[in-house]
Amino acid sequence: MAIISPIERRSFKGRCLIGLIYLLLVAGGVTMVYPFLLMIAGSTKSAVDQKELRILPGYLTDDTLLYRKHIASLFNEHLTAMKSEYRLPRVTSFETLEPPTQINRKLIEIWTRFLDETSPPITTFSLGHVICGRSRGVQPVNQRRFATLLHQNFDGDLDRANQALDAHFPTWHAVRVMPWRYTSRAIAVRVTPFQERLSRLAATRPVHERVYFSIEGEYLVQFVLSQYTRDIAVYNEAHGTDYASYDEVRLSRRFPREGTEAEREDWLRYIRDGIHMLWLRADAEAAPLYRGYLEAKYRTVDNLNRKYETSYVSFDDVPLVNGVAENGLVNSDWEAFVQGSEDPETGSMRQLPPEMIYIDSLEFRFRDWLEARYGTIDRLNRDLNTRYGRFSDVIMPQRQVHDAAYRQQTTALRWEYTTRNYVTVISFLALHGRALLNTTIYCGLAVLTALIFNPLAAYAMSRFQLPSAYKILLFLMLTMAFPAMVTQIPVFLMLRNFGMLNTFWALILPGLANGYAIFILKGFFDLQPRELYESASIDGAGEWTMFWQITMNLSRPVLAYIGLIAFTAAYANFMFALLICQDEKMWTLMPTLYQLQLRSSPGITFASLIIAAIPTFLVFLFAQNVIMRGIVVPVEK
Repeated sequence: MAIISPIERRSFKGRCLIGLIYLLLVAGGVTMVYPFLLMIAGSTKSAVDQKELRILPGYLTDDTLLYRKHIASLFNEHLTAMKSEYRLPRVTSFETLEPPTQINRKLIEIWTRFLDETSPPITTFSLGHVICGRSRGVQPVNQRRFATLLHQNFDGDLDRANQALDAHFPTWHAVRVMPWRYTSRAIAVRVTPFQERLSRLAATRPVHERVYFSIEGEYLVQFVLSQYTRDIAVYNEAHGTDYASYDEVRLSRRFPREGTEAEREDWLRYIRDGIHMLWLRADAEAAPLYRGYLEAKYRTVDNLNRKYETSYVSFDDVPLVNGVAENGLVNSDWEAFVQGSEDPETGSMRQLPPEMIYIDSLEFRFRDWLEARYGTIDRLNRDLNTRYGRFSDVIMPQRQVHDAAYRQQTTALRWEYTTRNYVTVISFLALHGRALLNTTIYCGLAVLTALIFNPLAAYAMSRFQLPSAYKILLFLMLTMAFPAMVTQIPVFLMLRNFGMLNTFWALILPGLANGYAIFILKGFFDLQPRELYESASIDGAGEWTMFWQITMNLSRPVLAYIGLIAFTAAYANFMFALLICQDEKMWTLMPTLYQLQLRSSPGITFASLIIAAIPTFLVFLFAQNVIMRGIVVPVEK
């Protein structure tokens, strides 16, 4: 009988009631679909846009948001590096970064020509897209390239790769790349087999995937702003200057004699303690002072040779160090000489005089190259369409290079950032343990045993009319009253006593028979016509034949339903599977994804949840007709 009669539907009140019902149904559907769409959108997020709550991720339609996401990935989500290399001290986050308004193609061409002619060493730049510092667990494109390259070079033998690279990666998915950034003195120059392999990859990548170090930008962002804030007025008051902005503040190559006293003190402190030794050079006149420092420390050349593992005849043979020495002790002595060391006997300070120090960074080399090429700043401005006042105002046009490359690959970048988290999860599942194989075996055995043992038990109760059938049914109903967590500890102790932990037996045996499944199957079997069994019995069929040929054939809908329940229970098994299979080699999909989620960002977590939901969705999608019949037919009968 209909809730609303056909006559009542024509009335105004009835139509309002129907409209209200449809409105509630739509509202209910929205409350279910909207969070799911947010989760799909969240599966593409990184640290730059993870606070964004949109059904459609903003970077898919907004080029500015895509640019921010791309630059964050390029700089490996290292904000300070971006501020230094782009000379943007006021930018507080990647989320507020704006793309450049204009691109000077001639400046990009001259920068590319400079790089081609001079071939700067690998220590002058860092490779982008190799790590996500804030988006934990995300694998950028160059990190995936590097892991794939290692996997190919060592034929998938992780032990051989660890031995050759002096590494200790537990799985291929755990291969992590730490990009070098030689700007601060606290960072040591390390030449390891792993670093050499990464350097080879970096040398093959295009210029727009590289980030060249700006020592002047590092000085401005890390040294100056950390002391004088972002307010240029504070800096001017402390230094007695009248700069309009920090854009006018420059790092002098040599000791700034023409600057104010405070500027000279800042320069000297930065040179003595802050700048990486890789970029420091000394005039040839400093060699006698350096040798005198070594002679005061080691007394005899034999002592120095023993420490340095060299064979100098006298201290006059010791060369002046420039940059970073390969020998750690040599490098330590050179750094101590630059900083200054007090002679314990005389009390005099032995250190490199500031007038003999100069900086040899890539930006200074670029300015020298331009000056040698153009001669005057006016000619440079005329040829490159620029407005520099002097050669020291020229900065490396990296931002324009990156922006020009970004504009040519927006479609590819959108695809990369949409699929990156999913690729990371799939890579983790494929290369970390045997989760996929274990889950396939476990689910297959769970469905197979559920479709054998449960029908056998239900058939026996339905066919032979056991005198205690109702008591057995009551017992089966009671098993449904207690959650699975209640029995986990007793089952664990029993399986441990039997020595079955970390085996498929431990996963299958506790759920071999299911009270709910037996109860449903018995009810379905009771409704089958008894005449069929009588006819089959007269024809000479045995119980086994009747069970397989009649009962199982007529019960396909409900068996599909029982199979779905068994598959869902096994596939979603997390706590019990983790408890009885503590060996990672026996972990199924859910414990493995849980381990991934513990050390991953929300984007990876959402992507893993969506990937984990796909198998159940596909099982229901391809078998929905049979499953629906298994739910509806028993109720109708």
